[in-house]
Amino acid sequence: MAEAARTALNASGVNILSASGPGSEQSVPHLHFHVVPRWVDGGISTWPAGRSAHHITGDPGARLADALASGQHHER
Repeated sequence: MAEAARTALNASGVNILSASGPGSEQSVPHLHFHVVPRWVDGGISTWPAGRSAHHITGDPGARLADALASGQHHER
């Protein structure tokens, strides 16, 4: 799909995006991906321009590593 978007639309790139959970602005819980054709002068950015106002205590990398190692997951 990404290659077809680049070829058919003459896009210089493609972003493949997924939103998971309400904090990501997902309105209906399901797995989906967005294939977004991009052009160098397209005028949009998929990268945040600022920092989140949310503060994580401790070392986020260590917390992620511990969760992965222990098989923890977020309960709904």
